[in-house]
Amino acid sequence: MTAALEVVTVEPRADQLRYTFGGAEPLVTVAPGTVVELTTEDCFGGRVRGIDDLPSRVCEFPYLNPVTGPIAVEGAEPGDTLAVHLVEIAPVRDWAVSTTFPHFGALTTTHSTAMLHEALEELVWVYEVDRERGTCLFRPRRGGPEVELPLDPMHGTIGVAPAGGEVFASITPGAHGGNMDTPEARAGTTLYFGVNVRGGLLSLGDGHCRQGEGEVCGTAVEAAMRTVVVVDLVKGGAPAWPRLESDEFLMSTGSVRPLEDAFRISQHDLVSWAGGLAGWDPMDAYQLVSQAGLAPAGNVVDTNYTMLAKLAKRYLGGAVAADGVHDRLRETAAAYLAQR
Repeated sequence: MTAALEVVTVEPRADQLRYTFGGAEPLVTVAPGTVVELTTEDCFGGRVRGIDDLPSRVCEFPYLNPVTGPIAVEGAEPGDTLAVHLVEIAPVRDWAVSTTFPHFGALTTTHSTAMLHEALEELVWVYEVDRERGTCLFRPRRGGPEVELPLDPMHGTIGVAPAGGEVFASITPGAHGGNMDTPEARAGTTLYFGVNVRGGLLSLGDGHCRQGEGEVCGTAVEAAMRTVVVVDLVKGGAPAWPRLESDEFLMSTGSVRPLEDAFRISQHDLVSWAGGLAGWDPMDAYQLVSQAGLAPAGNVVDTNYTMLAKLAKRYLGGAVAADGVHDRLRETAAAYLAQR
């Protein structure tokens, strides 16, 4: 008979939401292997609800992109690996929003990309979310056909406390994770973070009903979420940058500017990871990743850009990453769903 799972619920009040990674005491401490049921608010704190609710009017800067946490994990020490398996991510409302900002996004003038032309308009789009049918409806603001899109829920922001006592705004991705904005952070995926401080201090938020690669306009289909994760600990083996594992792929991340350096970091990590698992010489791993790898963009809009390097696990000759923790956490997730 399967032993009862340890399940902890985290539903923060508005005054308990955080806007940084680092610099905060944990909301809760859990044992490795615990299932955590949690809620997250959207990146606007729920204040953008209609097309007239421009973020510049209804939001208080810099209090954007709130995260739920931190969640401390017993026994986590610097140099360990925190494994976070995403079990479920589901929107809690029947609406979601997306916006453009005048000075934020890939195709407008920004503080660091100076242009003589005027910045793009600040506009809001409201999406109708049908949770039963698994869709969200794009309604154009200025004519043309409506488009029904499939839900593909994900978390744009997930990570741990940085090293060295540093504190990063939740909008910033880096070696600690943070606002990587990759659609790969969906249910069924396990993320690996190097632990920098005692307890690891996991936080997550920025739920997206769906997002295209790159998050080109600067926002996705932003939504409050009810999310379930399993949190586990692998002693030692801390990756230099966050890694992801799905049933089919290994994925490495890099989050810096310029974009080509984010690309290089992610590719370098994947070459090293795959080579170590399969027993390949670095040059052989470099060759294989060059011919079989994928390179999806996370974001090209945030304070740092995020790139992923992605390789199908079928090429690794049966080698198993992180002592098989992904498969073990999938079993835990299945047990949780079965007994709920």
